[in-house]
Amino acid sequence: MSQSKEIIVSKSNVPILSVAILAIVFAFGLFLVGYDQGHLFSIVLGNQAFEDLYIHELTHDMRHAAGFPCH
Repeated sequence: MSQSKEIIVSKSNVPILSVAILAIVFAFGLFLVGYDQGHLFSIVLGNQAFEDLYIHELTHDMRHAAGFPCH
């Protein structure tokens, strides 16, 4: 009789590309919520975006919860 043994190899490495994409999304989200003071909309709206602060007002409470000073 011959015996057969099953060998299981598990590979649980996270691909570096997915970590890099997640880091980019995180950095953009941090900029968007924490530091954007009209910079993104100024591309389209010009100087008026610095006065309206649409993203700032939309994420105002989240900014305070995250510890960003905004006024």
